[in-house]
Amino acid sequence: MKPNKLSVKWKSGTRQDLIIEVWEDLDCESVGAHELGQIQEALREKFGEGAQESPASIARTLADEGAVLRHPEVFDYDTQWRERLISGVSTESLSFSNLSEASEAMKKLESWRREFADAGNQRELRKLQEFALKTKQDLQLIARSRVVDPNRRLEAGEIVQWLTIWMLDPVIFEDWLSLRKLSAEFVEKFP
Repeated sequence: MKPNKLSVKWKSGTRQDLIIEVWEDLDCESVGAHELGQIQEALREKFGEGAQESPASIARTLADEGAVLRHPEVFDYDTQWRERLISGVSTESLSFSNLSEASEAMKKLESWRREFADAGNQRELRKLQEFALKTKQDLQLIARSRVVDPNRRLEAGEIVQWLTIWMLDPVIFEDWLSLRKLSAEFVEKFP
């Protein structure tokens, strides 16, 4: 692997192109936490703090270009990144890797939302909404990807629906999810 070249003047004009340019410049056989961190740093350097891309989103872009991912490392790095996004609750680990973990993560999100709402903490409430939106966007990429296992795509699509409902009306989410899990469609898709 080449040394860190963040001082390079990147040529790419879009985030997606820059992700690929940095990966090619790193000249690595596989992609894990270190490489994702380098790419995130290049994105910040070129486009500023507002140009955040989640490690999962970057990994998906690279996988679509043929990169070999070190999946456990990517998932761990992505989880840590998401925890830092919601600093007020960073000690908790949220995972949306499958329906079971997503169900637990949604319970935590709702618990934190209630806690922040009761305390009138609008800043943390916004962070939760931003976190949910970014997670939803990343899962939409997984749900649409042809290179991801069909069962994983199906679960990702389901979790996208959960996040959508929670973001629209978190008060009804718990009841909605209970009914959703009892629906014929859900039982057929996820026996």
